[in-house]
Amino acid sequence: MKRADCLFFVLAAVLITAAVHLATPEHATADAKGGASPSVRPPAQAEPERVAGDKAVVAPVTGRAAPARSVGPARSVGLAAPDKKELAQQLVASAENSTLNWREAYGYIEDIGDGQGYTAGVVGFCTGTHDLLALVERYTRAHPGNGLARYLPALREVDGTDSHEGLDPNFPAAWRHEAGLAAFREAQDSERDRIYFDPAVRLAGRDGLGALGQFVYYDAMVMHGPGTGGHSFHGLRERTLREADPPSEGGDEKTYLGTFLDVRRAVMKSEDPGRDTTRVDTAQRRFLDAGNLGLRTPLEWKVYGETYRVP
Repeated sequence: MKRADCLFFVLAAVLITAAVHLATPEHATADAKGGASPSVRPPAQAEPERVAGDKAVVAPVTGRAAPARSVGPARSVGLAAPDKKELAQQLVASAENSTLNWREAYGYIEDIGDGQGYTAGVVGFCTGTHDLLALVERYTRAHPGNGLARYLPALREVDGTDSHEGLDPNFPAAWRHEAGLAAFREAQDSERDRIYFDPAVRLAGRDGLGALGQFVYYDAMVMHGPGTGGHSFHGLRERTLREADPPSEGGDEKTYLGTFLDVRRAVMKSEDPGRDTTRVDTAQRRFLDAGNLGLRTPLEWKVYGETYRVP
């Protein structure tokens, strides 16, 4: 008993010494520098996880982005990752502007005869669908006196129509000239992300979709608009949810995306039976049939009969 007692007190002394040693500042973690000792400091609070596809990022309360943490090699990177976002713009540009060089579309402007007035810029902002008006209004608030500001009264008048009244003959030239300025190119990117890209990626992430599903949502939002009508993005999603469960509710991801593409294609054909649907049929559907839910490269697809490749 005496030997056991002695060992007990020796062990206790060692533990106490170790505890005091570890509590000294040189052993405090980087997070505790300048703050309370880690022995009494509660764990750092964080905002709830923001799901960006298959990768969750936790941001500390300071607002500084935390490093992305891996969730395993079998999971795909979400569309918001820089390389995936670049790929997404290339895929959209192949359908919207028949090119992979999406940056050359900043100055694009044309009436393509679809009843939406002028279509312009990196994601086809339209004078008849409010997004072009919203872009020019926000740009003008940041840069008063720009070359498009004088067209704001006309843009408000033609919003919701295919009219060019007050825009012809010089609005296209003014748009192309403004697109030569970095500030307007940045404004286009910002508005694209605000209206289309960011909402699509967030919602797809909540539905449990990986990079391909996030792109499927993004492309649909660009083409159909983010409205709630039967032919708009949220209408397409609601119809899909009535037919299939998303992965976030236990559904199969491939089945859910296949249903969404079926719904979207049917809507496109209902608008015009002769409409080309290759951006769905020989692009997104091709990736889905190959099981490429992570939208991994290399990729090959066809739009309007033209073959595109990303190595």
